[in-house]
Amino acid sequence: MNKTQLIDAIAAEAKLTKADAKKALDAFITVTGEALKNGDKIALVGFGAFAVAKKPGRTGRNPRTGAAIKIAAKNVVKFKAGAELNAKVK
Repeated sequence: MNKTQLIDAIAAEAKLTKADAKKALDAFITVTGEALKNGDKIALVGFGAFAVAKKPGRTGRNPRTGAAIKIAAKNVVKFKAGAELNAKVK
C-alpha cells in the first residue's frame, strides 16, 4: 500500500474527504518526525511504538576492494508492533 492508497483507505474508514485524510496523515508524519528528532518516543497503545536507537560507528569492508572503511555512527528509527496489531497479522 502506498501513501495515496493509505489516504483513500483512511478517508473511507473515517468518512472524511481525501483532502482531510491527506492533511491528517501529513500532520501525523510531521509531528512524529519532529518528536523523534527531539528524542521522544511515540507510543500508540495497541498499534505500536516508534523510538530512536543509536547505532555506533564501526569498521566495515568495501566489497569490491576488501579495504577497511569507517562507517559513521547514526540514529535510526525503530518500530515495535503492539499486541493488537500483531494479533491482526497472525
